[in-house]
Amino acid sequence: MVFVKSQKTKAYYKRFQVKFKRRREGKTDYRARIRLINQDKNKYSTPKYRFVVRFTNKDIIAQISSATIAGDIVVAAAYSHELPRYGLEVGLTNYAAAYCTGLLVARRVLKMLKMDDKYEGNVEATGEDYSVEPTEGRRPFRALLDVGLLRTTTGNRVFGALKGALDGGIDIPHSDKRFAGFKKDDKQLDAEVHRKYLYGGHVAAYMRTLMEDEPEKYQSHFSEYIKRGIDPDGIEALYKNVHAAIRADPTLKKSEKPAPTEHKRYNLRKLTYEERKAKLVERLNALNSTAGDEDDEDDE
Repeated sequence: MVFVKSQKTKAYYKRFQVKFKRRREGKTDYRARIRLINQDKNKYSTPKYRFVVRFTNKDIIAQISSATIAGDIVVAAAYSHELPRYGLEVGLTNYAAAYCTGLLVARRVLKMLKMDDKYEGNVEATGEDYSVEPTEGRRPFRALLDVGLLRTTTGNRVFGALKGALDGGIDIPHSDKRFAGFKKDDKQLDAEVHRKYLYGGHVAAYMRTLMEDEPEKYQSHFSEYIKRGIDPDGIEALYKNVHAAIRADPTLKKSEKPAPTEHKRYNLRKLTYEERKAKLVERLNALNSTAGDEDDEDDE
């Protein structure tokens, strides 16, 4: 008599299906992701690139990535903490910094692909909508905007990064309806308002307001700007210099920080058998000594 092992697990018969781990953790919108990564079969495994933008409390992350069965592959990445190298040392998470980060990753990936000379993009940020036009030879590098779980409201910083990538020479399908300065009533983009945001004009306006109304708050709120001698009138020139510096040399440079000598541990080191045995002996000796002291007190 031959016994055949059942290949179906207990979970097979359950009605409830557990969601993916990153869905349970609230990190990935798989409904949006599958539409971004699905590729036509007749493309023969040609990568479908995404322009991924994420924000943390102190940093902006911009990546060009593509999906594979094994996992996502990041072709190029840029971070706002790299901007001090280009002359921007403060305000690394605002709309203007997002534009700089998007511009940096766009120029970086095009330089890697040796397309930076053919596709220079929009050299001066005018605030007007811009789309890359194909030239003779290679088509422009195309990517799709991936905002993750972010709510895509008009004027969101993610669209500052998008504008930077567009001006940098990447072809990204988009509409100008979400850029800062788009007026719903007129149904058109106010390029002057958008330009103000790209050059930090909104920050300069807030600085002037605080200088007049609340000098003490200005001193604390913009202490890093004051320390570096940045005033409201010099902010636009500062961002122009940053844009020019990014275009001059977008290549990634390794950090000059020395490697840590000691490894930081956030959990306890696993003890060896000998160490565990020694600890047990020590603990038993301590218990025996306390028990002996108690017996001596009872005898007295």
